[in-house]
Parts: sequence; C-alpha cells; structure tokens
Amino acid sequence: MTVARQEGVGRLVVVGIGLIGGSLALGLKAASGCREVIGVARRVETCEQAVALGIADRAVTDVREVLPELEAGDVIFVSVPTLTVEAIFAQLKDQLPAGVTVTDGASVKGSVIAAARKVWGEVPEFLVPGHPIAGSEQSGVTAARDDLYIAHRIILTPAESTGAAHLGRIDAMWRAVGAEVLTMPVAEHDEVLAATSHLPHVIAYGLVDTLAHDAENENIFRYAAGGFRDFTRIASSDPVMWRDIMLANRDAILKSIDLYTSNLEALRGAIASGDSEHLMGVFTRAKAARDHFTKMLAKKAYTETMEVKDVTFVAHPGGAVNGELRVPGDKSMSHRSIMLGSLAEGVTEVEGFLEGEDALATLQAFRDMGVVIEGPHNGRVTIHGVGMNGLQAPPGPLYVGNSGTSMRLLAGLLAGQQFDVTLTGDESLSKRPMNRVANPLREMGAVVETGEGGRPPLKIRGGKTLKAIDYPLPMASAQVKSCVLLAGLYAEGDTSTTEPAPTRDHTERMLAGFGYDVRRDGARACVTGGGKLTACHIDVPADISSATFFMVAASIAPGSDVLLEHVGINPTRDGAINILRAMGADITLQNQREVGGEPVADIRVRYAPLKGIRIPEDQVPLAIDEFPAIFVAAACAEGETVLTGAEELRVKESDRIQAMADGLKVLGINAEPTPDGIVIQGRGGQGSAEVFAGGEVDSLGDHRIAMSFAVAALRAGAEIRILHCANVATSFPNFAELAGRAGMKLTVS
Repeated sequence: MTVARQEGVGRLVVVGIGLIGGSLALGLKAASGCREVIGVARRVETCEQAVALGIADRAVTDVREVLPELEAGDVIFVSVPTLTVEAIFAQLKDQLPAGVTVTDGASVKGSVIAAARKVWGEVPEFLVPGHPIAGSEQSGVTAARDDLYIAHRIILTPAESTGAAHLGRIDAMWRAVGAEVLTMPVAEHDEVLAATSHLPHVIAYGLVDTLAHDAENENIFRYAAGGFRDFTRIASSDPVMWRDIMLANRDAILKSIDLYTSNLEALRGAIASGDSEHLMGVFTRAKAARDHFTKMLAKKAYTETMEVKDVTFVAHPGGAVNGELRVPGDKSMSHRSIMLGSLAEGVTEVEGFLEGEDALATLQAFRDMGVVIEGPHNGRVTIHGVGMNGLQAPPGPLYVGNSGTSMRLLAGLLAGQQFDVTLTGDESLSKRPMNRVANPLREMGAVVETGEGGRPPLKIRGGKTLKAIDYPLPMASAQVKSCVLLAGLYAEGDTSTTEPAPTRDHTERMLAGFGYDVRRDGARACVTGGGKLTACHIDVPADISSATFFMVAASIAPGSDVLLEHVGINPTRDGAINILRAMGADITLQNQREVGGEPVADIRVRYAPLKGIRIPEDQVPLAIDEFPAIFVAAACAEGETVLTGAEELRVKESDRIQAMADGLKVLGINAEPTPDGIVIQGRGGQGSAEVFAGGEVDSLGDHRIAMSFAVAALRAGAEIRILHCANVATSFPNFAELAGRAGMKLTVS
C-alpha cells in the first residue's frame, strides 16, 4: 500500500490517556506535531491530572463530547485495553466527521479488526490499526514521557481498505515522536507478538505466581539476583491489559505455549538423563540467537535485522608499517572447518577460526540445522558432529548475509539432504550469480530453484537421489568445484571435477584431513559417494588474503618492515606473493612448516621500489581475491601494469575491476578497465612520495576494496574517505585496530 505524505496532525484526541497515550501526546507536543491535545478518561481525576501535567490541553470523560468539533486532519488514538476497543468504536459510529483518522495501540490486531467489522460492518478506510512496541513498569497518566517512542518500533497493520492518506498521517505522526514505523499483515503481527511478547509475559506471570505460593521459597524474592529481577520485571505490567491480550490473541498464544512446553519438556528430559550434548545444543543456540538479537537492538531498527550499519573509513596520508602482526584466520578454511566438522562423526576442535560475519553465517546455518557448536571463543570452536546424514531441517530459511562461499558450498551439501531448504542473503549477495552452482547440481539430479536471473534465493528440494557426474568447470572457481565435490559425497558413484586453471584446494585437503578419500590427478579431483568423515583437530592458519593488505602496505611505504606470522601459503593461494615479487617486492618466507596438511610460513616484507609488469595469466586464479590490493601496488610502481584473464573479478561482492578503476581515477591514477582486466599507469617513478591525491571513493560495500584504498593512503597527499566499509567485518573484523597498531593512520566513523 502506498503511504501518502502528510503534514502534521491537527488535533490529537487520546482515548485512554495513560502511559501509552500520554507519551504520544507529550512527544507530539515536544515536536510541535499537533495544534491541540484532547484527553479522554473515565475518571475526572485522571482528566485533571492530564491537564495539570501538561499532557492534554483539555480533557473529557466521554469522547462523544468532542466529536462534533473535529475536522479533517485530526486523529483519534484509541489507547484502551484490547477488549474495550469495540466499545470505543461503537461510540464513534455515526458521529465521526469526514476526514478524521482513527488509530489504536492495542497489542492484538486481529481483535481490533474484528471489532471494526462488528461495529461498522467492514474495516473503514479511516482506521489505521497500530501497535507501539514500547512500555514501562509504571503505568497511568503520571508515567507518561515525551521520549518513550524515540528509537522504538511502531507496527502498523493496515487493511486493504485503509486509505493511503490516513495511513500516511499516522506514519508521519509516529515518526514525529522519533519512532521507526513498520507495516505488517495482521495475522503475522499477532503470531510474532504471541511468541516474542505475549509468551514471555505468560512465563513471567506464571513463574512469579508459582514462587509466591511456594512456602519453601520464601527467601527467593529477598535474595533474587539481577537476572531473576530482569526476567520477571514484566510481571509488574497492568494485569487487566494482559488478561485482555491473552483472551484476544488466544489461538496464537496457545500455539506458542504448546511449542514452548514441548521444548521445556525436552530440556527437562535432558537434565534428568544427564544429556550434556542436548543441553549444550539448547544453550549455544540460545546464546547465539540472543547475541544476534542484542546486535539488532544496538542498530535500533527492525528493518536492519540482517543489514549492516554504514561505516566510513578516513585514511590519513603518510606513515609506514612495522612490527610483528597476525592477521585473522583463513576465511576459506574457517567455512570448511564448520561444514565438514558438522558432518563428521565425533567432536572436532578448531583453532584460529575467523570470527568474521561470513564465517559466522556458516556457523549459524549449521546451528540452525541442529549441530551443537561451542564458541567461537578467541578463535576456538568445538563442533559436535552429527554424521553425514544427521542434519535436521532448519526452522526457516538459512540466511548467510554477504557470504557467497557459504551459499555456494552449502548448496552442494544441502542437495543431498532429505529436507527442503531455502538459502537467502543480503542485498549484495542477492545480486550475485548462482546458476554456476545450480546447473551442475541439476545435472546430478538435484532440484534447485533460483531467483530472477539465476540469483538468490536458492530453494533446494530434499529427498532427491543424486547421481555422480564428471564436471569440467567452465571457469576457474574453487566455490563451484567445492560445491560439486561436496554434493558428490551424497551421490552414487564417482563425482569428479576438472578445472581449466588451478584454484584453491582447501576442500580437497580438508576432506582428506577428515579421513575422506579424495583422488587428485593434476586438474582433476574425484570423490566417491557414501563415505564418512571422522572428527579431527584443525589449526586454521592466518588468511593470506588478509595478509596481502599488509604485504602491499610494507612494499609501497618507505621505512616499512613487517613480519606476518603463521600465514597459509597454500600453492593454490600464493599468487599475490608471486606477483608482488615479480614487481620487485622484498618478500621472504621464514619458518616454513606444515600444519594440518596446509603449508604455513612467517612472511617478512620490507619496502622496495616496485615496477609495473604484465601479470601472468597462470597467476590470476591464485590471487583472485587479492587483486584490489595488488592494483594499489601497481599504482605505486614505475611503469605500466597489465592484468588480463580476470573476468571473475567482475562478479565478486562488486565488479572489482570497475570499482577499483573508478576509485583509482578519483585519486589521480590512470586506470583503464578492460573486459577481463585493467591497465594501470604507475606513478612510482615520478620522484614523489605522494602517488595518490586525496578524495572520496566508494567501496560499494566490498570489504577488499575498502581495505585496499585504506592502504593507498600510505602514499597519498591528502586524506582518503572510503564510503560503505561495514562489510570489512565479514573477513577482517579487527582491520582498523591492526592497521593502527602497524602504523597506518585510519579512523572509523
């Protein structure tokens, strides 16, 4: 429904001028959002209080007294107990002037709609049902506050018959008092509130009543800790109001009570039997959900539940990088450790897990499918594997945020499950191509539905028998290769992939680490379905993609000397080292060793003048994620750098070729994009420490572009403002802190 833009409210008539209605009145007055407030209360004393406190300009005991003087643009706010709404509507019937808008604050919208139909025979166009999600332990007119609704949500549940102008007026009214306004269907509202508000009140009232009648627990209230007080605070709410809510939303509340009772009984059984794993499953899932909810509250917006807060980097010019640094764990391995650990038999211990949003999205997806996962705590994760066929249907769609790796690899694993599942992502991920994994899965017999243009969401139908295929990859993509091989674990026969150029082989290595036979012959990898995974210990090395930003930083900034510790140097991932060395970078590998089947080293990088090169195409797949940072190095080199064969960069989190070219041009660099690469004219040989001009660039929400331009400031003449940097948290959550410790001058706003 379209919301018509409106000017402020004329008169506001508050029927039931207590905490909720009185706070709206005070808020509108403070915002100069109405010209007069008229209070309506049953008791004369309440009317007098409302006027004395400045909440109402005048007050009456019967709303019918003021109806004749109302006119178009005025609003009546019905703020009475849910089951009293119908009586107020009956008083308005046949006496309401044209153009007056009626709204309410009842917690149950189905009963409001039913009351309207009973009184008027339909839902009239002037009625805008609403529910302010705000309150206080105190009630009554004396508890009213002008700031009650600031940063709180107001849910409007307009009917199809609700007029756009009336809806717009109420929307504007609530926004004027600082609230965030959402719309929701009536039935959905009542179900959601039954679970999130009404059920907690049932539990709180029931718990306090139980303890109050238990003579043996007489000291509980005297010695109750803060947790008990916080939880039972809501039992101080108005009993009349909550009696009405329970009766008005009976069916939805009973459904929530039955679900809670079932889960509570299972929890009781686990406690009685000493089932430690069940208890850990409940508690870890609950903690993760509560932590996520806390983050949602911090963002103060219901619509931002799965969206990132805007962040801007301000990179100040100059400086050098020095010291010993350890960047976060490898993101690719962190994803795979959760996936394979969940499907293994036994308990898998992971160290060095990357606690970025992408890897956490994978972790949460498996929690949603019934896997007990402890942590992460300082990079340590304990996974209680459920075996190859132990995953359970999730309660709803699996949301993976901005993580293409999560979506594409999960698609392979989920194609072999017995349940249906939907994979969704954020706005950025929803624009990225998914047919590259959907098509081979379809060849294997999976039923995979995509959104428009082959983009997310992905809907995967369970219960399908997969057949093995021999799949030649049309592009060099570790994600596509891994998706097919992981689906092959559930297929009948041998599933193989052949890649046109080498890509990262973490999936093959980690499968072998979990005891699964992977046969490799050059560009071909093959697995046989029907095997099992055995739990193991995984030490995730530092991510070479994250290390590359500091390799480039040390290479371009005179006076730099940095040691990057415990970095994975998998030969399918070392393209950035090879390319930077070819450009003249001073990079040495120290203390080379193997950890859990993965080669690891400490990387020392010292400043050295760079020269432009033609990047060998055989190195492109080995450095595909590192090119934004390499482009910064190219701009600081002497001469021309040419990249070809990198079409894959155009379908990452952003079109990285175009985004980097645009940003480099803003900073004064001649950078010309081509269909499969870029040509950069380096300015390192011009005798000036200042390679980049200052300016404002847009990272387009791409974490690697944001960090690359932050590095560029080391050789800039003025500050560089980098927009839309929130997604840095997906791969390198402590980048700003580590950059500052190394010597970069970076602030975050």
